[in-house]
Amino acid sequence: MRIDLFLKKTLIIKRRVVANELVANGKILLNNKIVKPSAEVKSGDVIKINIPTKEREYIAIITIKKDKEVASFKERNED
Repeated sequence: MRIDLFLKKTLIIKRRVVANELVANGKILLNNKIVKPSAEVKSGDVIKINIPTKEREYIAIITIKKDKEVASFKERNED
């Protein structure tokens, strides 16, 4: 699943256009790397958000249900 679509489906970012812009501008990292909005997210990938109002890290969870990808996440805790 594309990172911009993942962010929208999980409502981490509410609009795909905004997710696309943030990823393209390097504000959202995938596994600590700057990627394009079309980069594929897999289960277990770490998504880091670097914007002032939402500095967090998430672990992607992607499952297949009835031949469709279902996106979810859990917040990564810094212990």
